[in-house]
Amino acid sequence: MTHFLDIHKTTPADLRSILDQANSMKSARAGRPKGTPDDEAPLAGHMVALIFEKPSTRTRVSFDMGVRQMGGQTMVLSGKEMQLGHGETIADTARVLSRYVDMIMIRTFDETILLELAEYADIPVINGLTDRSHPCQIMADVMTYEEHRGPIKGKKVVWSGDGNNVCASFLHAAGQFGFDLTFTGPLQLDPEDEFIGLARKGGVRVEIERDAAKAVNGADLVVTDTWISMHDEQSASQRRHNMLRPYQVNEALMAHAKPDALFMHCLPAHRDEEASSEVMDGPHSVIFDEAENRLHAQKAIMRHCLGV
Repeated sequence: MTHFLDIHKTTPADLRSILDQANSMKSARAGRPKGTPDDEAPLAGHMVALIFEKPSTRTRVSFDMGVRQMGGQTMVLSGKEMQLGHGETIADTARVLSRYVDMIMIRTFDETILLELAEYADIPVINGLTDRSHPCQIMADVMTYEEHRGPIKGKKVVWSGDGNNVCASFLHAAGQFGFDLTFTGPLQLDPEDEFIGLARKGGVRVEIERDAAKAVNGADLVVTDTWISMHDEQSASQRRHNMLRPYQVNEALMAHAKPDALFMHCLPAHRDEEASSEVMDGPHSVIFDEAENRLHAQKAIMRHCLGV
């Protein structure tokens, strides 16, 4: 059984194979209408359940389109429709779904739901996002960086802002792909020590620098994310804005990075909050390439999980 639960739980060799596959499939589709199928149909006859406890644009559309392009079919289910963990256990839900579909992608809040689903399912489970990590996004991000600048190994990545689930997956990726990562943000929003330790165990440098300008000095890639997550209480909004305002990625901050540094944001963005529109629309930005590559990276992840 091959799940895709977190980047650090997949071997570096398999991660590289997934990216090679993603690049190959993207090249093969160049200039083709979005709705046309791939030349080969590796998911023909396969049914994939896409479960969303959290709202989604990119994850839903990219997974749905990816399955269709590869000749498969999707069943899109909301958390309300399924009532995961309410009335029926996650384990029993996993056992039932295993009788109906060939693979599950789930976008949920609590990581334990993902892990229990994977433990009891007889089919592959893919982490579409939890409160602790977002591995599919970072596979697309690494793919995007390497499209523009070559191998990411040995490069300096700077995360500015909240040490959230996307930051966590960047730390997972640092150890597996061999790049250094500097976190700059308020003490209260530091990434988890466990994730910092995992990256360092992979032999890479992980630093925390409170001064954003110092952190970004010499960066090859600068990354940020929204300051307010979709499930945060509104009352926390102003406090977070006050804490995070010094870490906005703007032109003045990007001036400290390397001249050819890239800027990424997983989207959706609150323009002129975590990042200025000048940066988002400027020459450093690859945010829409990054969004597109969710499709290609996830197609390769699905093929990896099904072995097709």
